[in-house]
Amino acid sequence: MPLPFLTADRAFEAADDVALPFEDRERWRRPYRPGPWRVGVAALALLLASYVLFAAVIIAVTGSVTEAGVILGASLLVILCALRLLRMGVWVSERGLRHVGFLLTRTLPWDRVVAVRTVQQPVRWLGLPRTVQGQALTLVRRDREAADVMPLLTTHGADFLARAEAFERAADTIEAWASENRRV
Repeated sequence: MPLPFLTADRAFEAADDVALPFEDRERWRRPYRPGPWRVGVAALALLLASYVLFAAVIIAVTGSVTEAGVILGASLLVILCALRLLRMGVWVSERGLRHVGFLLTRTLPWDRVVAVRTVQQPVRWLGLPRTVQGQALTLVRRDREAADVMPLLTTHGADFLARAEAFERAADTIEAWASENRRV
């Protein structure tokens, strides 16, 4: 029995004549599941937010409502950061490709995409300044120089660290979306 929340990891059957098995192609979707590092950090942030919310309740009961409001606002900020962290990644639809970062979201229509390809290059380890040798899914845009390529996914990012097979599956799926929608 297929589970609908695992469709991004479903192995495509050889008999499938469509590489993109989604009914609603207009809906934005992430073609892979968030990685354990991303989910773990978001879970820890939500755990911290629960403690801060509990502290806000205790402060409100003791009588300092303005201080409780400040603590409540801080906990809501932590919750919003955790949710944004879970939303980060690459999303695709028939309208284009969307790269969601922590503070910035970039949407690029398919007609401005020249190529999406996997390359071997130094990549950042978990988004930190340290670089290691790995693979990156890069996006070459029509309005930028060839040397200015944007890495979308890396093998050492929060979603694919120690999950090489998941990276390959996600990269193949995004490349399939790009090749299907650039033809139009």
